[in-house]
Amino acid sequence: MKQYLDMVKYVLDNGVKKENRTGVDTISTFAYSYKVDLSEGYPLLTTKKMYFNSMLHELFWYLSGEEHIKNLRKKTKIWDAWADEEGRLQTAYGRFWRRYPVPEISLDGEVFADEDNPWVTREENGQLVFDQIQYIIDTLKEMKTNPNHKNGRRMIVLAWNPGNATISKLPPCHYTFAFNVLGNKLNCHLTQRSGDIALGIPFNLACYSLLTMMIAKECGYEVGEFAHTIIDAHIYENHIEGLKEQLTREPLKLAKIKIVDKPFNELTFEDIMLEDYESHPVIKFEVAV
Repeated sequence: MKQYLDMVKYVLDNGVKKENRTGVDTISTFAYSYKVDLSEGYPLLTTKKMYFNSMLHELFWYLSGEEHIKNLRKKTKIWDAWADEEGRLQTAYGRFWRRYPVPEISLDGEVFADEDNPWVTREENGQLVFDQIQYIIDTLKEMKTNPNHKNGRRMIVLAWNPGNATISKLPPCHYTFAFNVLGNKLNCHLTQRSGDIALGIPFNLACYSLLTMMIAKECGYEVGEFAHTIIDAHIYENHIEGLKEQLTREPLKLAKIKIVDKPFNELTFEDIMLEDYESHPVIKFEVAV
């Protein structure tokens, strides 16, 4: 993908050296943005082999709403470094995607959804939670039939809670995304506070592009663009040579995605198929924890 390689080159050429909590310095840039047209193919990197199955298991973990990795770690080890022995995490994206806490006490003039709201449920511990993903899906479907909702601009999913993020071992990196409809095309914009260009960004790009495709299919839209803004876009110093190697490789034709014709909430790992994927060999990068 040219857009990814352009980002790699830009950060290598313009990045500023920074220290960070991992002990491995980075070269970083501020607020790098790019976008891809999903109608041209599925943007899974071809300049190195990508582990699609791990990314797909991760996406379904997000969608499960689980706050732990007890089930995910049976499929992939990519989150093990941030969990305890029992699989508990201090932050889990899907927990906020599908089960965002709703306060029951408000200040004068504030309003919050209650149990009568179609996207709110009460959990066994008494906590009210809001299903942001279901809200997006229902709103997109409503826009098809209700003129008053035709041009909705409130389709935002938030994975950030300040009370959690300020003390969590690893608060969400990709912390908010928004959907937008132009014509009959569904677009998605992801904002990320911090992005590891060698390891994290290729997964984020593949994950959110696929999620956009899945939701577009569920709601009867064509796929549009995926846009991505990374506030601190960085390359770890021990990743530089591997990324320079990618710059020497010619991008190959983009793969395709096939999604089984089933309701969104019934889709499973086996219902998403990667087709016609070819890539250059694996480049190994160490994970900075």
